[in-house]
Amino acid sequence: MPIIATFPDELMPTLLVSSKGQIVLPAALRRRLGMGAGARLEVIEEPDGLKLRVARPVPPTDMRDLAGMVKAPARGVPRNLEDFDAASTLSRSSRRGRS
Repeated sequence: MPIIATFPDELMPTLLVSSKGQIVLPAALRRRLGMGAGARLEVIEEPDGLKLRVARPVPPTDMRDLAGMVKAPARGVPRNLEDFDAASTLSRSSRRGRS
């Protein structure tokens, strides 16, 4: 969830853009947002200006580490592939089609 800093209009900080296109965020704001040296910001252009959002990297994850995280509630009797006979499955579906 992005952290949004809001200020009353009279306390809204303004930033100066240097000749190199750099800006400096006030130290109190950087501390509140947990930004250190090298922190990245996402810049979103909106109709009424720019929005800056702290870019928090998502660490890479091995898909095998996610196995078993979501458990679906069991409904009915557990079945195996061997429980199904292809011929009986086809005959059941063809009977349903005639009804």
